[in-house]
Amino acid sequence: MPRTIDWVDGRLEVVDQTVLPSVRVRVLGTPGELVEAIRCLVVRGAPALGVAGALGVALAARETGVTEARLRAQARVLARARPTAANLAWGVGQALAAWPHGPEAVLAAALRIRDEDIRSCRSIGAHGADLLRSLLPDRPVLRLHTHCNAGALACVEWGTALGVVRSLHAAGGVDYVVVDETRPLLQGARITALELAEAGIRHRVVVDGAGPSIVARGLVDAVVVGADRIAANGDVANKIGTYPLALAAARAGVPF
Repeated sequence: MPRTIDWVDGRLEVVDQTVLPSVRVRVLGTPGELVEAIRCLVVRGAPALGVAGALGVALAARETGVTEARLRAQARVLARARPTAANLAWGVGQALAAWPHGPEAVLAAALRIRDEDIRSCRSIGAHGADLLRSLLPDRPVLRLHTHCNAGALACVEWGTALGVVRSLHAAGGVDYVVVDETRPLLQGARITALELAEAGIRHRVVVDGAGPSIVARGLVDAVVVGADRIAANGDVANKIGTYPLALAAARAGVPF
């Protein structure tokens, strides 16, 4: 599986999320093309959007005859391409802050964000795997449940919540994964299932409404999901369908 988003020869290469499970890489050469790709969900996933925002500014900064006024105008359009995506505006701002040092500094800042996402996901995977082992010491091989997509295709590579699953699998610690289909766009059925298949992890896709019943029947040992946002008080906001799984896990005494 190629990286979800990357900088190659002065342009962006992105995996087109709209045609999954078919894997097609699109090349984006201008900030306008990136804006359209974000609006059409060609690029999706909070971490990936943060990297996209930074690399989009790098594209704009390298255009012939660019001025600070034009760069800032393009950055505003880019940041507003997905108004609900906090990571997108953050990535734009991080790269734009390097503009006083020139286009190459902007690109370097964007690439640092890309590389940090990769490092962070690997770290999340390792720590999450250790946490699950500590919570379930009597179960060397785990049956897991997930919702939506928090894998490599929502980031640059590896993933966050699904990165935990991948890390466990690499150590021989996963029996199977139950994947909610995740309506209305079927990120679970189209994307998470694809990633698990690519990784050789046994899995089964179920309708969203079956998820809480599967937890209640004791068919999974833990629920692992992503978080679109975590508030200062610890509250979590995530894809609709996460809350019923949380309630079921709490009732069944299953780690969530």
